[in-house]
Amino acid sequence: MRELILKMTMSLDGFVNAVDGDNRWMFGQDPAAQAWSVDYLGQAGLHIMGRETFHAMADHWPGSTDPFAEPMNTIPKAVFSREGDSIAPSAVTMPPGGESWADAYVASGDLGEEIAALKAELGGPIIAHGGVRFARSLIEQRLVDQFALLVVSVALGRGEALFSELDAPLALNLVEAIRFPGGAIAQIYRPR
Repeated sequence: MRELILKMTMSLDGFVNAVDGDNRWMFGQDPAAQAWSVDYLGQAGLHIMGRETFHAMADHWPGSTDPFAEPMNTIPKAVFSREGDSIAPSAVTMPPGGESWADAYVASGDLGEEIAALKAELGGPIIAHGGVRFARSLIEQRLVDQFALLVVSVALGRGEALFSELDAPLALNLVEAIRFPGGAIAQIYRPR
């Protein structure tokens, strides 16, 4: 059975999105942290995300020359939405490199059942990206097997926090921590 990894970048004060939507702070001036993130994403057998994140990424990554483009464009996708199959872009509308976006599996059933079915498939780990509401749903239902949190050395003061809607404390074990020259720290946790 493959694992579900929630990969998120967050500020020192725990926010994964800025209030104004400007998330350039996520990538900062830390090439080593960025390279780690690209390599980490490349291990996935499947990328999963919510509808809004899917559309934003499907509009951005095909045709991009950014280092993240290769793993984001080549690895299969699943998008979670109650809107059904109509949300996936058509292969006709996608630029070269967008085939995995056009072929995305649309999961519109019960979140826990859909995740269980994806975990039962063969392949590399499932990496979840977000958005924050989708990530919170995965956490709330205790579906995440591992958290890969890249903590960037910036404080936002306000924004959307990943763990803001817990109904009870979530105990985690730190498995690994990697410090990067630009100040970011990759922290890998597993639920206890």
